[in-house]
Amino acid sequence: MTSNFTLSDVACLDTAKSPHPISTGIGFFDHMIDQLNSHAQIGVSVTVTKQGEVKGAAGGCSHSFEVVNRYADEDQADIVGSVGSALGREIKKFQFPEGGRSSRFCCPLDEALVECVLAKKASANGKGGELVKFTLPPYGKYPANKGRSKIGGLKTQFVETFFSELARSSGIDISLVKVRGDNGHHVVESAFKAFSRALRNLVDGTDTNSYESAEYEAMWGPKSGSYAASLELCREGKLERSTKETSILVHVLLNGLTKGPEDSMDVDTGIKTMDRFVSILAKEAMMSIEAKCKGDLYVDDHHTSEDVAIALGQVLNAAFGTKAGLNRMWCAVGSYGDAEVEVTMDLSNRPCITHNLSLSSNPNGEEYAGDLSVEMLDHVLESLVMNSRSTVHLCEIKVGKTVSETAMATAIAFGKALRMCAAVDPRRAGKTASSKGTLSV
Repeated sequence: MTSNFTLSDVACLDTAKSPHPISTGIGFFDHMIDQLNSHAQIGVSVTVTKQGEVKGAAGGCSHSFEVVNRYADEDQADIVGSVGSALGREIKKFQFPEGGRSSRFCCPLDEALVECVLAKKASANGKGGELVKFTLPPYGKYPANKGRSKIGGLKTQFVETFFSELARSSGIDISLVKVRGDNGHHVVESAFKAFSRALRNLVDGTDTNSYESAEYEAMWGPKSGSYAASLELCREGKLERSTKETSILVHVLLNGLTKGPEDSMDVDTGIKTMDRFVSILAKEAMMSIEAKCKGDLYVDDHHTSEDVAIALGQVLNAAFGTKAGLNRMWCAVGSYGDAEVEVTMDLSNRPCITHNLSLSSNPNGEEYAGDLSVEMLDHVLESLVMNSRSTVHLCEIKVGKTVSETAMATAIAFGKALRMCAAVDPRRAGKTASSKGTLSV
């Protein structure tokens, strides 16, 4: 089929910046493609020009609505499909690790969570890739059972067209599954970010929840440049305060547990379940912690558990600093007893927590997880996430025999995800992993 549009300055540069812009004539589509720049660390550029027109002939301000959306009323299937195909051909040129590879990434936004799985066969025999699964529609819940048909200038029906054509021309099988999503804009954004992060891992030869490969060790392990750069920052956070309800000291050091976990954990909150939760989380995050609390447990567990979680979240946020140069996003699975939980985290400065943990509906009708009330476990998770200014999605994969098992599986997954989000990525050279360029506003 002959296209009515010409593409120029098409590039996908691995860990490099393209000197050319992204200008497809559909503003929201440009913004989504730009996620590859920020999250796949790929320098993407492409300019679309209608046949018979001169490139750049639209005139006016390059950021005006009319110029940016100059082709929003044209044949979007043609434009979006052509761009997907062109970028896929550029991605196919990348130096991927040998052998068949796959990678999976979930991207958490405050109103959406999309899972992307990429698979590259050892030998494609000239065959293109496939869009194996695509369950993003409906795009949000407004209107009910229908979602958005258009976001900005982009017709949402062509999001599938883009990924289908990109899969075919790149030789990579793509699966995109909406886990959650009430906001159409965020569903699409989560999909593009999840794809970008999964692609970065596929090129690197790494994968979430795969911590034993040689590629992972080289990229993130104790002898890696990331590990050394993370320690060089000497990041820590400390808070000490007293009220009529609690006296608290929380001190964390993101030090990779260089002294060994036993020498780096000093946790005594007066609630044994909280002590275990905080200690497990810190160990998996490879950070030293001192957490002491004298609270009014003679009243209830509410004030003590809440204040410890608030303080821990605040000192973590202080330790993260501006988050510039950090990996920022990761997803990790934790298992404890029969329980299995996945935590997907983004150090976003947009605090939000969403979960489906079996707390109010736990199988045994438990009121307590050890010596912590179940309602306060829920509140602890919320207080920790909100005060660390993170976006976190918790997905219960397997229900534990007890709520305590679920709590500890969550602590393990939370710590693992936190460690990877807080890791320095030297390739970012101190720049923020965001298309905005900052997380501070």
